[in-house]
Order: sequence, then C-alpha cells, then structure tokens
Amino acid sequence: MGMSDFRAFCRPTEKEPRYLTLSAAESHHLVAVNRARKGATVVVFDGQGHEWICELTQNSKKAAELQVRFPQDTAPLPHTITLAQALPKGSTMEAIVRKATEIGAREIIPLQSERTQVHLDGTRSERKHDKWATAALEAAKQCGNPWLPTIHPLQPVASFLESTQDYDLKLIASLHPGAKSLKTVLSDRSGSLGRPPRRVLWAIGPEGDFTPSEMSIAQSAGFEPITLGPLVLRCETAAIYALSVLSYELSAL
Repeated sequence: MGMSDFRAFCRPTEKEPRYLTLSAAESHHLVAVNRARKGATVVVFDGQGHEWICELTQNSKKAAELQVRFPQDTAPLPHTITLAQALPKGSTMEAIVRKATEIGAREIIPLQSERTQVHLDGTRSERKHDKWATAALEAAKQCGNPWLPTIHPLQPVASFLESTQDYDLKLIASLHPGAKSLKTVLSDRSGSLGRPPRRVLWAIGPEGDFTPSEMSIAQSAGFEPITLGPLVLRCETAAIYALSVLSYELSAL
C-alpha cells in the first residue's frame, strides 16, 4: 500500500470542512486494519463525487482526525446505469454489488422474483442490505470510485417493472429467441432520442432466468429483451458482463 492509497469514507456536515473526524468503523479500518500512521496522506470521499486530500493528524482507532489539505470533485459520468438484480443464491449478491460498484453502476435494486430461491423477511432483509452496503463501500475504497451506488430495499419484480417510467432505456437480459443485441438496441434508441440514452436500467434474472410471465410484464412496461450471447451465464457473470458491455458502449457513443 503506497502513501496515498489510504481511502476513508465520511459525509461531512459542512460544505467546506477543514477537519474531518471518521466514524468508529472507518477509524478502525484506517488505523487498525490498514495501519495508517500520523502524517499519512488519506483520501476521504463521501460517495457523492466529493473527495478531500487529507493528512492524518490523530490516529485514534475510534475517532481518527484528519486535516484537509485540498478538496477535489469528480464529475459524474454523462450516463447513469441502474442494475436491477433478482436475488441469486448464497452470497453471490455481495459479489455482484462489489463488481457493479467497480464498474460504476449508480443504483442497485435487489428484486424478489418468482424463481428467487432466497426469501427474506424484515430483519433478514435489513441485515442483507447492510452487508451489501458494506460490500459497495469496500469496493469503492479499493477501486477509487468516488461515487457510491444507492442500494434500494428489496422489491417484488412485478410491481418494480411497472414503476420504471424514469429511464431513457430499459433492458432485460433474456435467453428467449428474438432477444436483440445491445449494439442494435443502443443505436436504435440513440437515433430515436437524437442522443445516447442517459439513464439506463438493466434487469438481470435469478438462476433459471425470469419466468415467462415476468418477461411479458417487462416487455409491456417497455423493456427491450437483450441477448448476452449464446451461452447461459451464471448470475454474477451475467451482471458483470451486462454492465461492462453497456458501460463500454455508452462511453463510445
């Protein structure tokens, strides 16, 4: 770890802070886990595009203090990608959240679909949500992404699909015949909008894909079925592949 590789998360209350105090969890991570010493350079970020280049002045494991040297802001990408992911089995969702954060997804919406094999009640759902938020934060620290994705509460697929009016383009990964390639759909949509789509939503199914009735709800809600190639991909591979290709194609437009 180089001198400036220390990253910490903090949402300051002031607009132009001169000093920052980290939470107990962030202080522990910086001082006890990453062994940052007094005088170390630390990049503090708020997950909303703002960063502060700081010097660690108090290396307390419970309330580390930093002096701000200078702020730097990162402009958001010209497009925002939202991943709506039907819950896969086990801890796969954590892996998907990490990768989606690295690729730069702005929002992640976990979905409960008919074929989702995990059923979460209130407290389990909250615990999972906290785990996913932690996974996103760790990934953002590791890859230097100053934007933290918003992770929404778990939602049932059908009601979610019907409440997606705010997007320029809605895609759903599909194994069914007649699904189009991403390139075709993007060039058609860019042509009809007169510009590349700015807000794109991509829905990815669970193991075994969305059911035919979920696919038909999606299509009547204006989703374009997209093929991810001839092979059946595992959930996390599908999500990473879909986001990577989409992000590449959007930045090339």
